[in-house]
Amino acid sequence: MTVEHVRTKSRSSRRQFFATVGTGALLAGWTAIAPRRASAQPLQQFTPPLVPTNLQPFDMADVTLSEGPFLHAQRMTEAYLLKLQPDRLLHNFRVNAGLKPKAAVYGGWESEATWDDINCHGHTLGHYLSGCALAYRSTSDKRFKDRIDYIAGELAACQQASGSGLVCAFPKGPQLMAAHIRGDKITGVPWYTLHKVYAGLRDAALLTDSSVSRDVLLKLADWGVAATQSLSDADFETMLATEHGGMNEIYADLYFMTGKPDYRTLAKRFSHKAIMEPLARSRDELDGLHANTQVPKIVGFQRVYEATGDETYRDAAAFFWKTVALTRSFASGGHGDNEHFFAMADFDSHVFSAKGSETCCQHNMLKLTRALFLHDPRASYADYYERTLYNGILASQDPDTGMATYFQGARPGYMKLYHTPEDSFWCCTGTGMENHVKYRDSIYFHDDRALYVNLFIPSSVTWKAKGAVLTQSTAFPEEPATTLRWTLQQPTEIALRLRHPRWSRTATVLINGQQAAQSDDPGSYVELLRTWKNGDRVELRLVMEVAAESAPAAPSIVAFTYGPLLLAGALGKAGLAPGSDIVVNERKYGDYNNAPFTPPTLAGEPQELANALRRQDRPLEFTIVSKDGSPVRLIPYHRIAHERYATYWPIT
Repeated sequence: MTVEHVRTKSRSSRRQFFATVGTGALLAGWTAIAPRRASAQPLQQFTPPLVPTNLQPFDMADVTLSEGPFLHAQRMTEAYLLKLQPDRLLHNFRVNAGLKPKAAVYGGWESEATWDDINCHGHTLGHYLSGCALAYRSTSDKRFKDRIDYIAGELAACQQASGSGLVCAFPKGPQLMAAHIRGDKITGVPWYTLHKVYAGLRDAALLTDSSVSRDVLLKLADWGVAATQSLSDADFETMLATEHGGMNEIYADLYFMTGKPDYRTLAKRFSHKAIMEPLARSRDELDGLHANTQVPKIVGFQRVYEATGDETYRDAAAFFWKTVALTRSFASGGHGDNEHFFAMADFDSHVFSAKGSETCCQHNMLKLTRALFLHDPRASYADYYERTLYNGILASQDPDTGMATYFQGARPGYMKLYHTPEDSFWCCTGTGMENHVKYRDSIYFHDDRALYVNLFIPSSVTWKAKGAVLTQSTAFPEEPATTLRWTLQQPTEIALRLRHPRWSRTATVLINGQQAAQSDDPGSYVELLRTWKNGDRVELRLVMEVAAESAPAAPSIVAFTYGPLLLAGALGKAGLAPGSDIVVNERKYGDYNNAPFTPPTLAGEPQELANALRRQDRPLEFTIVSKDGSPVRLIPYHRIAHERYATYWPIT
């Protein structure tokens, strides 16, 4: 059975605003935060989206993770966030404001000229604020809130000392920004870097109720309005040819936060028309473009659509997602080679690169997927989200150190490389600070009458409006099933919508041990509408099978999947020195640990090979016989760490 999305009919504007503000930052906490606000703007001045969503996320504070790989990853990131020293991240902000730094600056991107003098100094502080805000919202650990308030207070001091709303850390920041806005040729991506600071302050204000963060943010926002107001539309568009992150999303969020028309105007101006217009006409002109320059813009297009009602923005976002997720992605959900989109006709020339699947791209694609799903709750969005969450995001973290990848390429026999704790600070280090402390934000969604279960992760969700708690107990993906149990204050009618993934031929639902529904429609939702009683138990049984996947242009290059999981050949540690996968320079991916290595090869028809995989005694472990007769061990890609691997196989 399928479930068509249902437009909510009775939804207050305030509730709608709270549910959707900051879809890029996944901010679902306003309903709990805003009524306590004693400072800044009165609540009634907040502006709801012009285009409401059909679904609402749950506040992350109302979702609890239980033991499992996702909670482990969250704890590793929490520990890393608490080890970092705010004063070291603030060093260059104080230098630019004419203040004496309080601690030595960190290394890598925070102090050195990065490739071609791009100068991303300070971007980490923005990601750090977002990570701490998400961690605080997830755990209520006051240590994260204290760090946020301290950093925001220091940034306020920088604003006061410089006499400007601008706060930045890249060298000669105010001069570089002025030159960029004037149209001078520069070496740098100042708006890209500033976007992280804007986003971090926004997340801090909304998720932790930090009034000082909000004040700093609004001063920075007003500086942006004043600094760019003299630009003609043509000059503004020329400026956008340089990477600028999701500045359109930020100013749309600022409009929702304040109702200030200047912010909505700037959100539209920051929307890159040269990219948006072809996409809105369903034209794919992405070949050769820098991938993660584009994805944050598209997240912003969807947000500007919500602020303006202009369907051009929506159409561009939806077509981009369909193009990238369904036709340009690897089996892992990642995409690109050396950070760029490539022509899929040349798949065989790019798939085995060590510089494929930049983790930031997967991070931002999930933000876009979630934003689109809230308006159009199709299972295909959730299917892509699940695949990329396991094979891109969970797979990006070193489970032993908490450090994160930059690329997750498919060069056979290569390995995952992780950043150092203090001397790298790549862009993917920053998104890594956010990725693993927000897992609980997309497991469950709801409208006025229905609760959607999108991900099979051990957890519970409290639906306060219904007086209901739904607890999910599961060993997924080790077992293709999950069990949900209701805790209710009184019998309550709720439509429970369970995702029937496209990877499962059937979905069987039992209620209190009795079969209640059977779905033969993969890629849909099974709806169970009834009056639930306290203690009612729901079991969802799925089918996981091995499959072979290939790109249309390269049918003899194959990846193996098991349900949503990408299987990787675990090829051992031969020739690898201990610790050699913790590296400083992400530009040298492909050079590190590059001793000659001959991976095993496979021969046969792709699906016959998939059928030949043999289950082992350990969960989610398989073997296949290579061309020379030796066994090859395959395990989920997200479990690969500190060894060589292969995810794509050239079949002879």
